[in-house]
Amino acid sequence: MKVASFSVRADVRQSARWKQAAEAHGHASVGSWLAEAADRYLDGLKRAGKPLPLAWSKGRLVVRLEDGSEPEVRGWIARPFGLYHGTPARPIPTGSTHYYSLVYLPQRRILATFRYAAHCKALASELARLWVRWGGNEPSEDPAPLLQRFQREDL
Repeated sequence: MKVASFSVRADVRQSARWKQAAEAHGHASVGSWLAEAADRYLDGLKRAGKPLPLAWSKGRLVVRLEDGSEPEVRGWIARPFGLYHGTPARPIPTGSTHYYSLVYLPQRRILATFRYAAHCKALASELARLWVRWGGNEPSEDPAPLLQRFQREDL
């Protein structure tokens, strides 16, 4: 199994409380208790139906345009989603017309185009919440009603 390590800073009061909680819950270390606490927090968000936070970073992504071409474009990535400045027809140079397209990266498929990047990010967060329920796979339920709601709000 692959593992990741994290460093967490705490003040003295937090440290004491975390150590007490870890011991009370039978954990050998604060780290294992924090991991369980974080997982439970994310499960609670999912059960509450709240969008999952996605970490966006600048990067390059490949997108399938309307004409079938698949250029590599600059944009933002939060796997399995990406977004770029442009439409399904073509990328648009920065500083011109404001259109942003949300892409499902595994299929290079454009899901939606909005006037604001924030709308792409919000839709990606909603879709991630849905897809987490399906074990990280694209759900068999139709996302069209969700897409239509976001497109109405973009007007």
